[in-house]
Amino acid sequence: MGFELLLQNILNPPVLMFLLGLGAVLLRTELEIPQPLPKLFSLYLLIAIGFHGGYELSKSGITFEVAKVLLLAILMAVAVPIYAFFILRLKLDVYNAVAIAATYGSISAVTFITAGSFLNTLGESYGGYMVAAMTLMESPAIIIGLILLTLFAKRGNNSQTDWKEVFREAFLNPSVYVLMGTLIIGFLTGEKGWKAMEPLFGSLFKGMLAFFLLDMGLVAGRRIGEIKKVGIFLVAFGVLLPIFNAIISIAIVKFFGLQKGDAFMFSVLCASASYIAVPAAMRLSVPEANPSLYVTMSLAITFPFNIAVGIPLYYFIVNSLWG
Repeated sequence: MGFELLLQNILNPPVLMFLLGLGAVLLRTELEIPQPLPKLFSLYLLIAIGFHGGYELSKSGITFEVAKVLLLAILMAVAVPIYAFFILRLKLDVYNAVAIAATYGSISAVTFITAGSFLNTLGESYGGYMVAAMTLMESPAIIIGLILLTLFAKRGNNSQTDWKEVFREAFLNPSVYVLMGTLIIGFLTGEKGWKAMEPLFGSLFKGMLAFFLLDMGLVAGRRIGEIKKVGIFLVAFGVLLPIFNAIISIAIVKFFGLQKGDAFMFSVLCASASYIAVPAAMRLSVPEANPSLYVTMSLAITFPFNIAVGIPLYYFIVNSLWG
């Protein structure tokens, strides 16, 4: 990987804000963001990316190419938690293996957004339907994880899975609901709607992303001390599995002929791990699993790795293959 590519990503203002937040905790400063604001930043980013994706989807239309990408997204969202589960079972019990596998089978919207910002700095673009792919990849891992739990765990009769609540959590959790809803709004309103909302969801986007990543740096920094609890096996898993997922996804989309920008964003989706939707579902459905394992791995290991190193690494691989 070219050092200049890595440097270009790290010198991206939102990424530097993430490192600033991380450093604030490590240096024991008193920097903090008032609690209601991070929720506002998160909601803004979800609305902005969903709305813009819907607008881009309205321009491209629902074509064979779009359907192909969405099917590949579902395929990876189903496959990743399955093979991740069997890798994790080498060292972990069924409950923790299920929770971590589901976490890594889903996606991180913020990693996706940061990758899009990185791509824009290079003067390249990706299709708006990738937002639809991101939305579709959020939930299947939860369902697959709980199917694995049903097949391999020996629970008492009082620990039956509430499937109605599981499906509700998978498909109606706030992030999926907002992303899908704003995607539909952007699709229905098209060019006219985007022009009306562009000053808010276009021009201000990078600034809000910088604020959000500053907060994420603070959150990740507070969890860095917990890394020693997960052990060397899980630390290696949190770094190597995303790279493996990215390579597998790049090989698949190369075979199916996706465009360069879409291939890169697809690889980022496959390489990321959820730290919001899936952990919330796992706490509800798999209380036997230890949240300090799967939350710490996704937020304090995989997320910083992807933000600083993973994104330019995946782009380097894609760029080498696509030219």
